[in-house]
Amino acid sequence: MKAKHFMIFGLLALLFGIMPSTASAETLAPPQQVIKVSADKLQAKLQDKSFIQNFGKVNQFVNEVIYPHTDFDKISALVLGKLWKTATNDERERFKHEFQTLLVRTYSRAFVEFKEWTVHFLPMEQGEDANKAIVKTEVLQPGIQPVAVNYRMFLADDGRWKAYDITIEGVSLVTNYRSTFTNEVQTKGSLSAVIDGLVKRNAEALAAKSAANS
Repeated sequence: MKAKHFMIFGLLALLFGIMPSTASAETLAPPQQVIKVSADKLQAKLQDKSFIQNFGKVNQFVNEVIYPHTDFDKISALVLGKLWKTATNDERERFKHEFQTLLVRTYSRAFVEFKEWTVHFLPMEQGEDANKAIVKTEVLQPGIQPVAVNYRMFLADDGRWKAYDITIEGVSLVTNYRSTFTNEVQTKGSLSAVIDGLVKRNAEALAAKSAANS
């Protein structure tokens, strides 16, 4: 697998694990169960060959599965860092929407393309704050070394465990995208211009996928 494709798969497609797990939900802690249950829902859909041919439906389904267990407000604020503090309310909402679209469409692509992985749950890391946890996993595939994928999660006010960052072999989704968008702001001159570019890329990518499936 090409390194670029693996990073996309690891940092984005693993947002809630499209792969079947080696553990049963009953043996897992609540934060781990979120990953497991979401994975099972997505894995079951892979059996419907007509479904995976319709990217629009895949994209919608993936968003419905991962949205309740992902804090896109928190992720967006962490990704933009200092830029979030100076952004207008309109810029924040636009960025959150487009960044969510970026993650979901990239995840949806990987959801269709990668089918033969399994996830092994490692002991969960939880410090003094019982409302935060790091769900540690290994992605397994015959013939290659296990890949470490960890999910940073917290217990939200609505009682759900939600992810706000993912690391693969020590590389953080939040840190990776923060660097990308910071550089783009410096190049384009403003956060608004960067968001406009993201809007365009998302629209073009979704249109291309829809055309390919028509």
